[in-house]
Amino acid sequence: MKHCVLIIDGAAGWPLPERGGKTCLELAETPNLDALAKEGVVGLIRTVPEGMEPSSACACMSLLGYDPGLYYRGRAAIEAVSMGVAINEGEVVFRCNLVAVEDGRMNSYCAGHIGTDEAKKLIEALNANLGSEGIRFYPGVSYRHLLKLKGHEDTAKAICTPPHDIPDKPFADFLPRGQGSDLLRRLMQDSAVVLGKHPVNKTRQARGDIPANMIWLFWGSGRVPEMPAFEQVYGLKAALTSGVDLLFGLGRMMAMDILAIPGITDGLDNDFQGQALGALESLDDHDLAVIHIEAPDEAGHAGSIDDKVDAIQRVDKEVVSRLWQFEPGNLRLLVMPDHPTPIKIKTHVAEPVPFILWGPGFSANGAERFTEAEAKKAGLFIDKGYNIMSRLVE
Repeated sequence: MKHCVLIIDGAAGWPLPERGGKTCLELAETPNLDALAKEGVVGLIRTVPEGMEPSSACACMSLLGYDPGLYYRGRAAIEAVSMGVAINEGEVVFRCNLVAVEDGRMNSYCAGHIGTDEAKKLIEALNANLGSEGIRFYPGVSYRHLLKLKGHEDTAKAICTPPHDIPDKPFADFLPRGQGSDLLRRLMQDSAVVLGKHPVNKTRQARGDIPANMIWLFWGSGRVPEMPAFEQVYGLKAALTSGVDLLFGLGRMMAMDILAIPGITDGLDNDFQGQALGALESLDDHDLAVIHIEAPDEAGHAGSIDDKVDAIQRVDKEVVSRLWQFEPGNLRLLVMPDHPTPIKIKTHVAEPVPFILWGPGFSANGAERFTEAEAKKAGLFIDKGYNIMSRLVE
């Protein structure tokens, strides 16, 4: 028996008054997801334990079958694993977003989704001007990068706010605060001087693009705890595809194979079909494939209803259509978002999300569509999200 986990990042959300009180999942035309829902087990699941942050790191760790209460120690360290950045004794890593601020407000948490090539030049400039033996910036993908600090362990205690939580708000109200925050605030402020005059940003402004004129530091963490391999826990050899370092990091921590599929990104320019086909091809020599698609979450952060609906529909048409027709009778599917990303607030919440378990051994429990309301109506609720994997592979 083969298995597949499809994570439609941030696809769940809240009813939209401007669209007749429907959510993006309800607005989307999803015949393939709805067919799965009619044939499989549908319900609601809590992926973020009470009191923990509603991040994809925590939620995806949970839905992949690991208790965040035992293994989650911060997102930046997970991304460091993906990027091959070692965290040694006395070192702390932070997510370092390239952002755009304007008139004292957070204009763009992602600097207009700056391209990786331009971003790398800006990170190089930060290292040249602000870097030292104890301060090092590491380039990632698009706007997502890392800062590693040595000899400044107190910075891990600073209270930091993700930039996607403060769209259009005065950013000074959300700068790092508390113990260890002085260095972080200084680096963020100094970065504005370095980046503001950089040729990359002058070029971006000349062509009408949003400049990346500041860094934003958050999600600080130290070394990650060791996790047992996925195959050791669940008896299945697994592979993973994604467009973001976070999932690569989680996959590597679980000793999954990372699939190198061309054209995979975090947005609507993602090769949805290629991602699906590459994942299914991996089942030739793997027992389980994880497909993580970031586009709906990015649209949610941008506050774009149309883009989020479009992303969900493309997942349905180009990915789900291929999954549920793969080797009939020989595939079990788990399909779900990791967390909701409501359009209204443009960030994550820790509320339960809908899920589908489909394939041999799963019987219909009355759902007609894959939506939040249908999942609630089905009457099945899983409180501890990390138990869902056992249900898929049992």
